[in-house]
Amino acid sequence: MPLDLRSRIGELEPELIALRRDFHMHPELGLEEHRTAGIIETYLQDLGLETSRMCGTGVIGMLRGGQPGKTLMMRADIDALPILEETGLDHASTVPGKMHACGHDGHTAMMLVAAKILSERRETLKGDIKFVFQPNEELGCAADMVKAGVLQNPDVDAVIGTHLMTDLPTGTLSAQEGAVMAEANVFKISLRGRGGHTAIPDDAIDPIAAAAAVIQGAQSLLAREISPHRACAIVFGSIHSGSAANIIPEEAELTGTVRCLFESRADKGETVLERFERIVRNISAAYRVEVTLEWTAFDPPTVNDPTLTAAMREAADLVTRGTDRQLVPYVTMIGEDFGEFAMHVPGTFYFIGVGNAEKGTDWPHHHPRFDIDEDALAIGVEMHVTGALTYFDGQLRNTVC
Repeated sequence: MPLDLRSRIGELEPELIALRRDFHMHPELGLEEHRTAGIIETYLQDLGLETSRMCGTGVIGMLRGGQPGKTLMMRADIDALPILEETGLDHASTVPGKMHACGHDGHTAMMLVAAKILSERRETLKGDIKFVFQPNEELGCAADMVKAGVLQNPDVDAVIGTHLMTDLPTGTLSAQEGAVMAEANVFKISLRGRGGHTAIPDDAIDPIAAAAAVIQGAQSLLAREISPHRACAIVFGSIHSGSAANIIPEEAELTGTVRCLFESRADKGETVLERFERIVRNISAAYRVEVTLEWTAFDPPTVNDPTLTAAMREAADLVTRGTDRQLVPYVTMIGEDFGEFAMHVPGTFYFIGVGNAEKGTDWPHHHPRFDIDEDALAIGVEMHVTGALTYFDGQLRNTVC
């Protein structure tokens, strides 16, 4: 019998929202997602899927299609953030200092319900689907999963994923080829001088003065050494130094990110990161401080494959057809470790708008008041299912959207 997709999603919407709210109330940080992983595992097993674990709290569910074909990997991230929630929601976090402030609770719920719908038509599915629920996205666990073999057994032919975005209005979707999320390089700079009295600054070596010069000087890299046609951002997120107003401290520590909407490590000659290091070290030398610079984390840019993205745009056209939904262009300098998967197999990462000012869901990601418009969750499920069926060519002729 034909599958009326929107009607089926409507039937499952209460379950979809209940799942999201349960995950939201019980957030778990990266590699601590034991409760979340257990719920996912049980849910997939109840659907008759084969399940396995990877990287401790990562869960993989295999849906074997009734007909031979390719293997599509669908990925959702499951970790929360170390943030004290300030939304005042009835389903707010019950764990002090932890909250789902990036929408991963919604990602998990959407993919679980999409797995249920797709499992209901497994006999006609022309291929297999590997549902991957990834832990610790915030600290880049995708690379660990690749090393552990997530793209093998069976070999993955393509991968798709999504992110809920509060700066896109509810009802909008975006799927476009090329770079859509930035490479993110996290740095830590330690500056060591010589402490002293603020009344005798000439007898000290001030790391705070050096830190101020480093922060300002690093911006010259953007203004004078990188083409304005190449998107790049250098932002310092923290500075820690000193303990009293009249003491020149020994040390200062700076952290931040260098983000590029291209693969900076592939540059010929001096790369963006090497230029950044040159500026930091030379300014530090001018201020006579010892410097240590560490790159503590890295996410590659998320670059969407043209052919796979064309299929996802076809799916998005179907999802928006006959509605007031819109397919819009969107690129962000936010980083996402989904790019690790897309470096090895064709990948496409699409976006679903959840921003609604009237509902208070237009706060930025990683903010204590972050929330999502739950009306968009059904759109996400429809996009997941339609995208998978579009990938398995010819599956949509028995689907009524």
